[in-house]
Amino acid sequence: MSITKSEPVTIIVDDAVRVSGLLQSPPGARACYVLAHGAGAGMDHPFMAAVATELGERGIATVRYQFPYMEKGGKRPDPPKLAQATVRAAVAEALRLMPDVPVVAGGKSFGGRMTSQAHAAVPLPGVRGLAFLGFPLHPAGRPSQDRAKHLFDVDVPMLFLQGTRDALAMLDQLEPLCKSLGRRATLKLFQDADHSFHVPARSGRKNTQVRSDVLDAFAAWIETVIAASRQ
Repeated sequence: MSITKSEPVTIIVDDAVRVSGLLQSPPGARACYVLAHGAGAGMDHPFMAAVATELGERGIATVRYQFPYMEKGGKRPDPPKLAQATVRAAVAEALRLMPDVPVVAGGKSFGGRMTSQAHAAVPLPGVRGLAFLGFPLHPAGRPSQDRAKHLFDVDVPMLFLQGTRDALAMLDQLEPLCKSLGRRATLKLFQDADHSFHVPARSGRKNTQVRSDVLDAFAAWIETVIAASRQ
């Protein structure tokens, strides 16, 4: 499948705040993923670019975007209110750009959590599901489910793509959480991967192989979401 290059877009958060975005859409895209970055790196990070490109190879468009602090070159993430407003603006722009395809939202770590918080507060119009590339369930070394309380207010399917060595989502916390969320939650685990989906050399696998498996699982889940929405 031929892949189009990323196209710059502008996302208007409010009268005073605008952020950059990138649309990457293959011909005949069957879905669009609104992809938010993690706390420490923006939408141009190699992982984000690779996800967008490789999802395009699977027929899935992406709209990735900057949070305001990253747009300004800052290091401290925006307050939740502003971050969530940015998520809403990005979703609205994706729906405008891709009006005829199903839209799901989420992102890497912080970006995924801000997306789920936004949807839990007031459902994101037009979003059929949420997908997390490493949900940051708790700080490293401090296992807890406190950050997950809002997920019980999410009314759409959720996909958790997680490494088994993710220090921000210990399995003894994550697995019971997903069980409690019931049919809304799908958990896909990737052996030996950490929070960034890196694997040690002793695993006998490469990071690129793990990422491919992650995105295969993502694409398969999107098919189920699309099918369910047609029923």
